[in-house]
Amino acid sequence: MSDQPDVVVLREGTEGLSMGSYAETLRERLPDREVALARTPAEERELVPRARVVTGITVDEAQIADADRLELFACTFAGTDHVPVEALTERGVAVTNAGGIHAPGIAEQSIANMLVFARRLHEGWRRKSNAEWRHFQSFEFTGSTVTVIGLGSIGRHVVERLEGFDVETIGVRYTPSKGGPTDEVVGFEADAIHDALARSDYVVVACPLNDLTRGLIGEPELATLPPHAVVVNAARGGIVDTDALVSALRSSGLRGAALDVTDPEPLPADHPLWDLENCLITPHTGGHTPKHWDRLADIVADNVAAIDAGGDPADLRNLVAAPDDGN
Repeated sequence: MSDQPDVVVLREGTEGLSMGSYAETLRERLPDREVALARTPAEERELVPRARVVTGITVDEAQIADADRLELFACTFAGTDHVPVEALTERGVAVTNAGGIHAPGIAEQSIANMLVFARRLHEGWRRKSNAEWRHFQSFEFTGSTVTVIGLGSIGRHVVERLEGFDVETIGVRYTPSKGGPTDEVVGFEADAIHDALARSDYVVVACPLNDLTRGLIGEPELATLPPHAVVVNAARGGIVDTDALVSALRSSGLRGAALDVTDPEPLPADHPLWDLENCLITPHTGGHTPKHWDRLADIVADNVAAIDAGGDPADLRNLVAAPDDGN
């Protein structure tokens, strides 16, 4: 192993995936670079200060204090709230994330959940479990109106996969003047959202959780939705008011909900959502994909090439924060 590794992969894994596999994938993408896997805390303390690129869930501030060669920290999560971003950028280190690598899987699951409710497949599964051969009525997805809240990577992938289903789409984004891939784009103003919800058969929540979106789908918004509507939350649990959702599902104010995320999360075993037949729940698995490391390694390899070429850090893929100008 070189005393000056180009890329150091930290030991802490993500989503049950092996960091050793990640390191091997990076070696395939960067055959002319030294990629080192830090398997222990001692190896991290030894390797991080000598690396040009460090990648993992987060990095200890103490480890970067003497990391004079470090140019990039590539977070293996989409979110970076847990990363010492300010400390890194103050030392001239760019920070990137894994945003977008989960979008295809999350979009596929969101489409699948809408189709389950459209064709009432969950009722078919229930009758199968009871060995009950008895017909039931279904709906058609064709002709529906689907509102996608958030037109980032997940929202765009959802809209792309809706093409061919012959549905109308409404997109909600922070700056509607930028347009988008949906038939119509509106902003996050309350009046605009309520107007979109009133016309929606399905709502896919695909926006980040922040001060603006926390509790965005609450009692007033659920009341605006038609009673036959379905809410699919593929983002974060805190965007949907859980108590209001339970009430709407119980009172037939809402036909159904499909939740890959919940608030609280994990969902307690005694939570009322578990007992609602019109609520589908998956344990935050929408983004799981066998292509996780392949997609992330592509981003990191592209950014290593950009650094080697002396490019502007502001042009790095999945940039979260560029180095401070003073460094």
